[in-house]
Amino acid sequence: MPWKIARAEALTDPHAARMKVLEKLQRLPELDDAEAEVVRVLLDAILMVEAYRGARHQITFLPEMTQSVDHLLRELEILDRADQLAAAG
Repeated sequence: MPWKIARAEALTDPHAARMKVLEKLQRLPELDDAEAEVVRVLLDAILMVEAYRGARHQITFLPEMTQSVDHLLRELEILDRADQLAAAG
């Protein structure tokens, strides 16, 4: 996913990183069940924050928690690619 925000970018210019995310999220209404996607991502975000709060060890279930985020990003990327194909065709 080429729009991915690097850790350095998020730390050095959080405002620009947020704007990049907001620009991508403008496409949410085009998804089949945007509300369910957003709720799933918010639940995982809350769990990640709580899992890392005060943790001094590696979080073993972090990969599973990122699945909903990855799914949402894939869906948004599909929309972008479809637009690119339509514009090229």
